[in-house]
Amino acid sequence: MPIRYITNWRSKKFSEIIDVRSPNEYNEDHIPTAINLPVLNNNERTKIGSIYNKKNSFVAKKLGASLISKNIGNHIKENFLDKPGSWKPLIYCWRGGQRSKSLAIILSEIGWEVFVIKNGYKRYRNFINENLNKETSLLKFLVLRGATGTAKTKILSKLEELGCPVLNLEILANHKGSLLGKNINAPQPTQKYFESLIYQRIAQFNKKQSIIIESESSKIGNLYLPSKMIRKIETSPC
Repeated sequence: MPIRYITNWRSKKFSEIIDVRSPNEYNEDHIPTAINLPVLNNNERTKIGSIYNKKNSFVAKKLGASLISKNIGNHIKENFLDKPGSWKPLIYCWRGGQRSKSLAIILSEIGWEVFVIKNGYKRYRNFINENLNKETSLLKFLVLRGATGTAKTKILSKLEELGCPVLNLEILANHKGSLLGKNINAPQPTQKYFESLIYQRIAQFNKKQSIIIESESSKIGNLYLPSKMIRKIETSPC
């Protein structure tokens, strides 16, 4: 079955989104619903890249092919043997190149309908950069204001439980606000992944409804809010 290259990674027709980049690349940022099945781990990617750039590209490709083949074999045994024939994966790597193609070829030869993001993560990241502020501009905010320690985050959480449209930025930033500070059990996401999480959340909202949001400054812990969001918080009714 031929591999299909697509640009709309937001389509709901995919059974699963697979990020085949290294864990370090994945941890920096990824499509929030994607799982990480690297065809080269962190050390392997560094080693192959060094050989490719400093020594011999042909030698690098041979070694890379052997490592990728081994890793894909392990993924098939551990992750794909129970998938039905109707399973439709969407795969991406950094630029939609050799890493995503390597897994896509094997899965398509098995018989699954396989999709690959054209230009890979690079296309996804460009989309977030271009559309995060645009999507924010379409929203109507109702801002919850109050002094530090007055349980604004708890109020937001309760409203969300009741089905109200809520954008809880401190939850997305994994931070407890100016008084309580960072969550000691888990680090904050990277700036890029924070932006991915924000986009994923606001894209789900009905733009005709008012979205309840806590008044925030330009930063939550180490993370910066999108510029359009800061201005909208400052000028929206509260």
